Amino acid sequence: MSYNLLKGKKGIIFGALDENSIAWKTAERVHEEGGIFVLTNAPVAMRMGQINQLAEKTGSQIIPADATSVEDLENLVEKSMEILGGKIDFVLHSIGMSINVRKGNHYTDQNYDWTQKGTDVSANSFHKVMQTLYQKDAMNEWGSIVALTYMAAQRVFPDYNDMADNKALLESIARSFGYFFGRDKKVRVNTISQSPTPTTAGSGVKGFDGFISYAEKMSPLGNATAMDCANYTITMFSDLTRKVTLQNLFHDGGFSNMGVSDAVMETFTRE
Repeated sequence: MSYNLLKGKKGIIFGALDENSIAWKTAERVHEEGGIFVLTNAPVAMRMGQINQLAEKTGSQIIPADATSVEDLENLVEKSMEILGGKIDFVLHSIGMSINVRKGNHYTDQNYDWTQKGTDVSANSFHKVMQTLYQKDAMNEWGSIVALTYMAAQRVFPDYNDMADNKALLESIARSFGYFFGRDKKVRVNTISQSPTPTTAGSGVKGFDGFISYAEKMSPLGNATAMDCANYTITMFSDLTRKVTLQNLFHDGGFSNMGVSDAVMETFTRE
């Protein structure tokens, strides 16, 4: 169902890879709600995914950009404003990568060159995106910038590895830059801490399937799906949330406030 929440609004969506990704679902929902946008991803990720199908479906253009490159981001922002016909109203940062996770290196045995690369892609890229938008005065007043995160930024999930550190930094950047964006440009910046979601990126974490089942049993409302997250992100892009900023918003069916659930306890008390 469409509510025309984003009619006339323009944006940039980072990170759509395939139909399982939250960015992909968000792009579809933005389109349904009347928004227009540019799609972007790193050239290597674009070769792996099906972003061209999404662009065709939503009538969008694609601008390849390495989010760790300020030069690429400057080109992306300038061309996006040309394509969209003006300043930006919303931005989704849905980018995360850990080579240590991908290569199976334990948290206590990191390759620090890989760690730094992951931090640059997963967290520092968010600062670079916002700095580029800020310096080019590319955002409309009351615009909205959202990045996706995970609760491993606050609590220990051993196999999430260095991505937990990356997400903690991402959330700090959102608060710190969000202050200046709000004060100077009337732009809001928030992070959404999503349930474990079976995306291409998330599925690379060891034991991920088991953890999805555990989170489902812990959460009174069950896990939030990628489409649920897309719907929540739409509200954050809309004018209905103009005074929400500097927040890390848990979107996880209640998991983040649970100590234990009856369903989980039952697994330990069976005779």
